Amino acid sequence: MPEGPEVRINSLFVNQVCHDKIFTGKPQRSSVTKNPEVNFISPKYTIHSEVRGKEIALILTCSENPTNRLRLLFRFGMSGRFRFTPGNELFKHSHLVFYTTEDPQNALSFVDTRRFGSWQEADGWGVGRGPDPLIEYDLFCQTITTDLECSVFNKPICEVMLNQKYFNGIGNYLRSEILFRAKIPPFTKARDVLRTSAIKQEHLEEHEVSYNAMPGEDILRLCYEVPLEVINLKKGLKKTSDCVVMEEHYRMFLSWLQCYENPVMNNLVDHNGRTIWFQGKPGPLTPKVEKSRGRKRVTDKRQSTEETKEVKLSFRANLVL
Repeated sequence: MPEGPEVRINSLFVNQVCHDKIFTGKPQRSSVTKNPEVNFISPKYTIHSEVRGKEIALILTCSENPTNRLRLLFRFGMSGRFRFTPGNELFKHSHLVFYTTEDPQNALSFVDTRRFGSWQEADGWGVGRGPDPLIEYDLFCQTITTDLECSVFNKPICEVMLNQKYFNGIGNYLRSEILFRAKIPPFTKARDVLRTSAIKQEHLEEHEVSYNAMPGEDILRLCYEVPLEVINLKKGLKKTSDCVVMEEHYRMFLSWLQCYENPVMNNLVDHNGRTIWFQGKPGPLTPKVEKSRGRKRVTDKRQSTEETKEVKLSFRANLVL
């Protein structure tokens, strides 16, 4: 499933390819999708993207009457992403298509192979989705520290980190990487971990101390820094052919992973059936029945677990040029 960085990369891509494009006509919905028709018709309109955590919005604005606009909220599911192609060369599984006024036409498409993605008309963001640590870091920290006494924080930190009310944009590979860098056993009670982090945040504000002057890694700060590293992986890549850039970006992502699917790391299936990768001991809230999964990191010649395929194919599918 695409995590926050992949969704943000898609948003940047949409704004890049659409900034000087004019679109026309009603967006075309595929016959096989269960998502609704988009009832927006305009002879000329623009498209702009916004992103928050794992959600992305497209804003369609009529060129002649800017008050005539529509905001579509997308969730990518397992394999959703946006692509920009010639209008007669659409990707297979293009389920919503916006055509330009150009001759010949180009098209922005929502492509979703597995059809778990969705869209809906919405002026805001999804209910139960919290602040995005990349763009709302202070509010992200405040939301967690305010609710620390809630029962959800009795759970292991690795499981709470998948709760999008508090960790919007964080998914399975990111939680493994963040906890590894913070040197936190994944099955430690979330309240204990986050209370320590909150104390550190208060110390920084009270004494106006630079974050870098504080010893140790802070889990809340890492929820900003680690996703940003993934987004910045493409910087410095030399533009050759599209295929070469995509392959190089994908290799950089695999090299960037320090913990997730690393064969020297340990792993356990959490209480929700998701695999968490870690170093050292798991922590006091380890499931009573300890289950682990294959340790071999994927190469082209090795068999992959289903979760490994999900993360790496999701990242690869969401590489945009």
